[in-house]
Amino acid sequence: MGRQQRLELTWTNKDKALIPTEQGRYGYTWVDPRDPRYCETRVLTVDETVAGTRSEKEEGTTYSERADLEPQTDNLLILGESGDVLEALTRVPEWSKKYVGKVKCIYIDPPFNTAQTFSNYEDNLEHSVWLTMMRDRLLHLRDLLSDDGSIWVHLDAVENHRMRALLDEVFGSGNFVAEIQWKKRSNLPNDVAVGSNHDTIVVYGSQSSFNLRPRPDGHGGYRNTDNDPLGPWAEHPMDSNAKGGRGVDHLFYPIVNPNTGKEYWPAKGRNWLYPRESIPGKIERGEIVFGRNGLSGPKKKTYLTNVRAGLTYPTLWLDDNFEEFPVNNAAEKEQDALFPDSEGIFETPKPERLLERIIHIATNPGDVVLDVFAGSGTTAAVAQKMGRRWVTCELVEDTFNRFTRPRLEKVVNNEDQGGITLQKEERADATEDGLPEGLTPEEAQKFTSLLNKTIKNADELKKNPAVKQLKAMTKTKPVKGLVNWRGGGGFQVAHLEPACFDYDPEVALTTLTEHATGDLLVRSVAAQLRFALTPEDLHFDGNRGREHLVVVEGVLDEEKIDEVMSHLPEGHSVLFAATVVDEFAREHVRSFKNGSRVVHVPLEVFPYSDAAEEEK
Repeated sequence: MGRQQRLELTWTNKDKALIPTEQGRYGYTWVDPRDPRYCETRVLTVDETVAGTRSEKEEGTTYSERADLEPQTDNLLILGESGDVLEALTRVPEWSKKYVGKVKCIYIDPPFNTAQTFSNYEDNLEHSVWLTMMRDRLLHLRDLLSDDGSIWVHLDAVENHRMRALLDEVFGSGNFVAEIQWKKRSNLPNDVAVGSNHDTIVVYGSQSSFNLRPRPDGHGGYRNTDNDPLGPWAEHPMDSNAKGGRGVDHLFYPIVNPNTGKEYWPAKGRNWLYPRESIPGKIERGEIVFGRNGLSGPKKKTYLTNVRAGLTYPTLWLDDNFEEFPVNNAAEKEQDALFPDSEGIFETPKPERLLERIIHIATNPGDVVLDVFAGSGTTAAVAQKMGRRWVTCELVEDTFNRFTRPRLEKVVNNEDQGGITLQKEERADATEDGLPEGLTPEEAQKFTSLLNKTIKNADELKKNPAVKQLKAMTKTKPVKGLVNWRGGGGFQVAHLEPACFDYDPEVALTTLTEHATGDLLVRSVAAQLRFALTPEDLHFDGNRGREHLVVVEGVLDEEKIDEVMSHLPEGHSVLFAATVVDEFAREHVRSFKNGSRVVHVPLEVFPYSDAAEEEK
């Protein structure tokens, strides 16, 4: 059999890499993927820790179970470009050990490439630039994702079809989970004939540990009106499609309702689930019922204990879909409440309840949630309120300082009472025998409201027994909203350090930048060579198994080599990384015959030369 061809998306300069052209902005230059300006792993520095205060419970206030979750402190807020941040998280040993293969849920809301320029970020990248930018980030995100984790990519119509092909390429088409349509606005744009009012959220990864949708009132139509010892139950059809579209003789027969004597047959093209001889025993044992009033056709009893703990989520998320769901203007109100003096700071903020649903489906308390396009910090804020750990980064310093960090500080200090902090007032069943099967308290309330409007001016209908019975069957009561979050926890604040390495195409050489000195040079060299730092060690700067790192800013001389070697454990070796190296130093290190070696910084850390490549 011939080699199976792979379906792959191609674009201009796909084989090249992108480097930022300006610090803190979207804007890129194409380079060879071996270019040191692209390959350098930037150093991530933790500046401080923000600790919040958890409020005590107040008498007379109702709290949800979520309000008792332990607030997380192992969180990370980073100022820096997403590509460099992801490179640090995946390649620097101190961070990779903590996050590679450990992230349960990734949510990203990247620039949509809609040729619009917003005040807080750029969104006008060409398709090829956008695809390369996303490809490089997705490859790192794949490394960070746990085996049972999932990635949720929020998109509009401009790049959705290209992103699907790219996600297939990076994560594999077999790991596609769903494409969710989220209704983002309740009104339509009036400047076009066909206006978009939804976004798409594409999901890849594993759904093996997804959480299901809670059943309304915990039962979702399952009631125990006859005190069945097996608990709540619901009526389900006891017929199924007939094989081949024709009846199977031993499954096609009449069933008589013992209360009315009425005879029931399967519908055309369908069969009963059970053979005729089993029916009397099932009726006697109560496994087959004839409606809750005993006057209907046969139904099988299905017990709540025999069904899944929750309900399946749909792929269509509407504001009137199985529960009220917010659109973008809900997020705008949340933003205005947090930053009353900065109206309209983000064009497309996402409501907290949208992220709440995603995080609920994909994670459990204590799991790690990652978002590398933080913006106002919604993902991290919701993750914190739900007892999850989180990592997020923001490129634009102004956005970081004015919105992202202040918002997360408000969350841990319990100064954010919006979004999912408070659960809105709900309705609950107030009937004697339970609401009709499949009817939620919210639906029952709407029905009662419409019924009252219908009979408002009709006295004879108000007195009608059937109307009174309908109202009694759909009676509900308000349930006061719950408090879901009381503050607490905290996070580390970090930033990406400036680049220590540069490349000069005119002379085809890697060079050191003005920042490449002192502790930053040591940390940067360790990051490039994948050594874990050992700041507590007086003699070595890092280690990688049985190999130790020593970084020398300046000349590596015989005295330095001898001093280091005197402290080297038996069976171990040293990698000397020096900015000035001569042949004598190399020969002296080799003379110890323990596998130690010398590299020049930066020429042998980044040996790339585009001129040399062109000559080949």
